[in-house]
Amino acid sequence: MDAARIAELLQPFLTAPAQLSAAQLNNISTYIDILLRWNARINLTAVRDPEQIVTRHFGESLFAARHLFPADDGRPTTDNCVDVGSGAGFPGLPLKLWAPAIHLTLVESNHKKATFLREVVRSLTLTNVNVFAGRAADFPAAAQVVTLRAVERFETALSTATRLLAPGGRLALLIGQAQVNRAQELAPELDWSSTALIPLSSTRVLLIGTSRT
Repeated sequence: MDAARIAELLQPFLTAPAQLSAAQLNNISTYIDILLRWNARINLTAVRDPEQIVTRHFGESLFAARHLFPADDGRPTTDNCVDVGSGAGFPGLPLKLWAPAIHLTLVESNHKKATFLREVVRSLTLTNVNVFAGRAADFPAAAQVVTLRAVERFETALSTATRLLAPGGRLALLIGQAQVNRAQELAPELDWSSTALIPLSSTRVLLIGTSRT
């Protein structure tokens, strides 16, 4: 997919002066090509149109990335990040493209999807990325940032994701507005921020909770 068109489609999700480099845009283009090829064989995403993949998957993920790792922060982050139920790699891999210094683990129990994730990581020559082909409940480490998006059994996944947080860590949820109250009820031990409405959506939000201990 054309890099200039990708940049145009992603603009609503990024605020000035945040911009993507040519290398980042080329990586996204390569990622889309791999995703479309694999999606013809296994069900990675119901979204088939490349432009919708950019806005619905990359746009939402990068919106979360710029809130978690602001471009004007002035320093690279080396946080350990865990993406629970990574599936096709969202939001985890776009977070890595946005903040290359993070140490990322993609947790995916479906072995075919885990194989896909390894191919993307290899094709984009990403470093400090681990694919954990197992259940999040069995993942042994804690992280400064945990992300959760479009998972089955949301309540169970949320409980697991919360347990993976290091002290002071942040849990980023990309969910529907209707799930916000339930998430806050299920994890009262987190300090929850105000929701941020995802651009081009009337119902999808970013909700971040911070561990107190």
